[in-house]
Amino acid sequence: MFDAHETTLAIIYAIILITIPVVLIAAYSLRIALKGRARFDRIDNQSSSKFLSKGVMEMGYWALQPVARLLVFFQITPNQISWTSIVFGFLAGLCLVFGHFGFGAALTAVSSLLDTLDGMVARMTGRSSEAGEVLDSAMDRYVEFFFLGGLAIYYSGITPLLILTLTALLGSYMVSYSSMMARAEAVKLPSRKWSMRRPERILYLVFGAALSPVTIPWFERVREFPIAIGHPMVVALSLVAVFANFCAIEQFWHTMKVIRAREAEEALLNDLRNDGLPM
Repeated sequence: MFDAHETTLAIIYAIILITIPVVLIAAYSLRIALKGRARFDRIDNQSSSKFLSKGVMEMGYWALQPVARLLVFFQITPNQISWTSIVFGFLAGLCLVFGHFGFGAALTAVSSLLDTLDGMVARMTGRSSEAGEVLDSAMDRYVEFFFLGGLAIYYSGITPLLILTLTALLGSYMVSYSSMMARAEAVKLPSRKWSMRRPERILYLVFGAALSPVTIPWFERVREFPIAIGHPMVVALSLVAVFANFCAIEQFWHTMKVIRAREAEEALLNDLRNDGLPM
């Protein structure tokens, strides 16, 4: 059972959650009214998707610009930011192991923002490199594993939720793997608006975790399970589990279709060469 103090804390927490995005949206709307949209080559080169619009990415990137400049001023290196990001990711997973959804959401949000900032700082200081991108990509996988792994441990006593969490983890990794295969040297597919990339997945998972402390005092006063499940967290996991796996399969199918079309074309050209016909 929850007392009045815990309910009051949940209300304050909810107000803070609502205030932050409202202030950000209001500030960016004013920027649009005065100067138009904030345009960045990085965002223009990174296509939007069904679930995450380019406008939202531009707003986030615009809001982080002053922070990136401050980090450059203090001579913080991109690698230092990357390693700090993974530390926050690990701490977030640790919080989720014990069911501290709010802290897990906050620490994951900080980790994700640092993950974006390391690339921004690298470009501002001319330190962008393929090695840095490899490191950044590897750390992204670890941070996502910490989040979902922490939830898997927390939900380990509830088999359906454990399976749901592991399915979300599988979908997350398969989307990343299918994207890597599509960009591989042997394939080199043109960029498409694939959905459920890491920024989208993290956005849903963080919101699910952040909203759970708000709903628990009202919807889980009488619990069916020995632990609080956090309904928004379950909804977010369901979205990632279903759509990430679907998008991974879609991307694999598209990649295989392109490869088979190329193989058929190469086979036809070889037949023409063998027959001595002009090509």
